[in-house]
Amino acid sequence: MAGETILVLNGPNLNLLGVREPEIYGNETLAEIEEACLERCAELELRLDFRQSNHEGELVTWIQDARGNAAAIIINAAAFSHTSVAIHDALKFAELPVIEVHLSNIFKREPFRHASYISTVADGIICGLGSQGYLLALDALWRLLHGNDEET
Repeated sequence: MAGETILVLNGPNLNLLGVREPEIYGNETLAEIEEACLERCAELELRLDFRQSNHEGELVTWIQDARGNAAAIIINAAAFSHTSVAIHDALKFAELPVIEVHLSNIFKREPFRHASYISTVADGIICGLGSQGYLLALDALWRLLHGNDEET
């Protein structure tokens, strides 16, 4: 089925990409990452719903709404990955394929970043590959939605 919507959620401080700690997060802005995702979605015949919030409750509401409105979720919950049981619970309730993305390799950073509440409900985790992780997540979700034997 072509045209499924992929909800891409970005958590706190990701609106500052390009200026915030470029040595960790790179020089690309969130708008540039969104544009690359739009291009990849066009190739895969997917629709993109790309959002960012610094507010945990808003992310939870968007995840809840996705249950009937999206085919899958890509989430970079940023700091909420390591703290939010609420986001974990919402993703579990959504009953959709989920790919967790982190721009940096969280396992090469501070120990508190090594644990993620998102990981236990995600179908896959991509970290440390910068913005390419979002594109890899789109490819992975396409395969999850259409079968692993399909060619992209």
